[in-house]
Amino acid sequence: MSSENGTASSPDLVLLSLHGDKRNVALLTLNRPKVLNALCSELMDELQMKADQCDADDSIGAIVITGSQESFAAGADISELSDRTFSEMVSQNFLHNWDFISNTRTPVIAAVNGFALGGGCELALMCDVIYAGEKALFGQPEINIGTIPGAGGTQRWTRIAGKSLTMELCLTGDKIGALEAKECGLVSKVFPVDQVVREALKLGERIASKSRLITLMVKEAINCAYETSLHEGLQQERRLFHSTFATEDRKEGMFAFAEKRTPKWTGK
Repeated sequence: MSSENGTASSPDLVLLSLHGDKRNVALLTLNRPKVLNALCSELMDELQMKADQCDADDSIGAIVITGSQESFAAGADISELSDRTFSEMVSQNFLHNWDFISNTRTPVIAAVNGFALGGGCELALMCDVIYAGEKALFGQPEINIGTIPGAGGTQRWTRIAGKSLTMELCLTGDKIGALEAKECGLVSKVFPVDQVVREALKLGERIASKSRLITLMVKEAINCAYETSLHEGLQQERRLFHSTFATEDRKEGMFAFAEKRTPKWTGK
């Protein structure tokens, strides 16, 4: 797999590269550095196209999304929104397709440095794991420009960090740092700025070394816990657990464990 090359007049807004010994971890890098990777419709369309391309490739076991050391993504591109009317926003159903990352079946890791604000924070929240640099800043400052989060900020924050912190952040526009984000459960681990992407890729390699088929089941089960009741989640988990016994990879994994050898996954 390779990224399409941009031209001098139209560079790629999302760079795609493959990493790991088996080239099975895709790195998607947001590439609008002059505007701190502000999310415009063109960038989001390109991100969706390349994320879908990776998701459809059975050789890709994990996806990492990152920006620059200065900014993961500083929010939606306000210049694209300032003249919009209510009727335009409703008729175009603006933002309806921005949650594609949360629908990606392949595990997605956000490697966040610098600003992850507004839509940029919401993009990180759509990912399955967030690794943050020690200087990262997270927040939903939409109230400062007379609007509210529109791509999941009020919803995903509440499910992760609870009502009180979500209310405080969304009502004030305040930002929190990486360590506080880790304390509230938003971030998995915090690293020095220059190590975040490398550590995210290493995590991606570890995930990609497992059975892709079983990995998809794990992600489905955890997302079910995030989105449904405990009773429904337990039922779905049990169904998925039973389903693993119809796979060759479950059999291979158990035999390999008993024989003290590394399993050879086939995705069947």
